[in-house]
Amino acid sequence: MSRRLKQISSLTLALVLGAFCAVPANANETNSNENLRAVKLAQNFREVVTESSQYQDIRVVEIAGGLEHPWAVAILPDGRFLVTERPGRLNIVDKGKVIQVSGVPKVNAENQGGLLDVVLHPNYKANGWIYMTYSKPNGNGETATAVARGRLRGNTLVDVKDIFVQNRYSEPGQHYGSRLAWTNDGKLLMTIGDRWHEPRRAQNLQDHAGKVLRLNDDGSVPKDNPFVGNPEVLDEIYTYGNRNIQALTVNRTTGEVWAVDHGPRGGDLLYQIRGGNNYGWPLVTRGFDYETGGQFPEAVARRMEGVVEPFYEFLPTHAPSGVTLVTTKQFPSWQGNLLVGGLASRRIRRVVFNQQEVLHEEELLLQKIGRIRDVREGADGYLYVLTDESKGGLYRIEPTNLNDDDDDDDEEDIESV
Repeated sequence: MSRRLKQISSLTLALVLGAFCAVPANANETNSNENLRAVKLAQNFREVVTESSQYQDIRVVEIAGGLEHPWAVAILPDGRFLVTERPGRLNIVDKGKVIQVSGVPKVNAENQGGLLDVVLHPNYKANGWIYMTYSKPNGNGETATAVARGRLRGNTLVDVKDIFVQNRYSEPGQHYGSRLAWTNDGKLLMTIGDRWHEPRRAQNLQDHAGKVLRLNDDGSVPKDNPFVGNPEVLDEIYTYGNRNIQALTVNRTTGEVWAVDHGPRGGDLLYQIRGGNNYGWPLVTRGFDYETGGQFPEAVARRMEGVVEPFYEFLPTHAPSGVTLVTTKQFPSWQGNLLVGGLASRRIRRVVFNQQEVLHEEELLLQKIGRIRDVREGADGYLYVLTDESKGGLYRIEPTNLNDDDDDDDEEDIESV
């Protein structure tokens, strides 16, 4: 059978099976005694997409649906998932069942604000700490980006406490940043956006907005932070001049920290994050003003002395959120690549690079499952994706082989890339 016919046959089979097996998602609250939403049994996981990409054919399986603007996923050691929903819910996804967790901090769920990232402590099996970022209200109509931690006891979060709140509350709704990542030395990196209304806050070293922060696991300041001891700079600041980083990952082999900053119209930039650096926003940008389409009002140049040059610029605009570095043997041809989620672009971009430059890019899942909010690699070797929709979903990307009998075709495809 030809490669093309096999793809069509696989997709047709997936659609037929989906029609018979899929359980409709329910976004409404069900019986409070069960506290279950969007119930899908494990045996009804639904294949929604098959795709033949360069060097790796993939299948996308829906694990849970009916999620309201899910923002982040963390994978528990027992294989269950923690999924945040922006309106303020933390959920356990267990064999397709979505179970709401109580005890979550009160959030201001407005526009981009709400319950955002979630990660486990590197030593989670010993201490049980779960970390969440959220838009924290002050009671006066203003919000700040905060990080809280707690422990899971059954379906309840206990011992919940804010370990860090940015130092200035401001008008709610935009640019909270909020990605978390653990460095190889056990420090917690936290991104905070410029909060939209005053972009120059990103250059103000007495303001946490527009920064990457570096914290101990209890929220205190590491003694070796780059600006500790400098009275003109807040001790938590690791880097500054960042617009709204919602994609952050750490290479566990090398310790390199990679971030993708969400630009205005254009200017979505991949950076290697190093302590003490200025990344330029808003004085230096490659994006344009949303309203006029012209030069961003605050910008003075595309590059400037003392400002770090981006490692790569995504063209056309990508609207990045969520990134993972592929290390799993399940995807041998993708090892060492970055997978960067896209919101407005509704796709994942696979980035092949070395220490000097990006060598190649590939689009994955373009317009096929929706706005990509988060991308994570699981300990099981699969890749996990969240879609930012009013009825969003948690999906697993699996390797597959659509070309078992087409060795000659495979060779021709590789040579033509």
